[in-house]
Amino acid sequence: MHLEPVNVVNNISPEEFKEKYYKPQLPVVIKDLSKQWSAYNKWNWDYLKTLVGSTKVALYNNVKSDAYTPINKADDYKTFGEYVDMIKAGPAGWRIFLFNIFDHAPQLKQDFTWPEHLMKGFVKKYPMLFTGGESSITHMHFDIDLSHILHTQFIGRKRVLLFPFEEKDKLYRKPFEVLSLADFSNYYDKEKSKLDVEKFPAIKKAKGYEVILEHGDTLFMPAAYWHHMEYLDSGFAMSLRAMQSSFSGKLHGVWNLFGMRSIDTVLKKTMPQTWYNWKQKKIFNNAEKVI
Repeated sequence: MHLEPVNVVNNISPEEFKEKYYKPQLPVVIKDLSKQWSAYNKWNWDYLKTLVGSTKVALYNNVKSDAYTPINKADDYKTFGEYVDMIKAGPAGWRIFLFNIFDHAPQLKQDFTWPEHLMKGFVKKYPMLFTGGESSITHMHFDIDLSHILHTQFIGRKRVLLFPFEEKDKLYRKPFEVLSLADFSNYYDKEKSKLDVEKFPAIKKAKGYEVILEHGDTLFMPAAYWHHMEYLDSGFAMSLRAMQSSFSGKLHGVWNLFGMRSIDTVLKKTMPQTWYNWKQKKIFNNAEKVI
């Protein structure tokens, strides 16, 4: 892989953000954006537990999906308070995925402001909290709705690996899915890495970015960017999503949500192994073309 560090700025004007990052579709970390929010100092484990500690949440482990894995199927359930106690006790590879905490504690919306000076089109009904224990992993994927993302880290550190959408064949994208067939777990550690570049040689040619997010860092991920995240500490982040400005971008996101995903769901249920075998053949044929 050919990786560059993500650009980091303390703050940025709307004009500079638009010209340097939004238009050319490049990621950037903004250090001071969240420091204007009361959430920056207010949000911590204990505070969230007082608000939603008794709420049952779906948990996800580090195991990659296979031909038989239903889309977004949870691996376990606990109350939010039980989950927090578990991950605070030590390394625990469990994540809370797409938990809309604001439905349960709407007062949290008063603790931040939507950064509409940077871009428009925010989906204000769905700010999302992403939580993980130390060592938990979000495997390489791109977001199915193709929204732009402002991802703000609160507690803990997180390592993020990013690639433009166009690198999809080098990343061994599964057809009709948003996932990579390859396992990028601990890609940066030669002893622990599960990334098999002999099996997936096109990855050697992939060009991307990496960064470690810390408390208060806001990462701009342009629409359709591939991302792989590893929690170096137990922590949580909030994602604010904004629709693409172009009609074609919006339409592609709708197709992914209601067309592509529906086809994949039906075929996974009716002919899982045959469907998976066809995907594998297609994946490696696509990769051969870019080697």
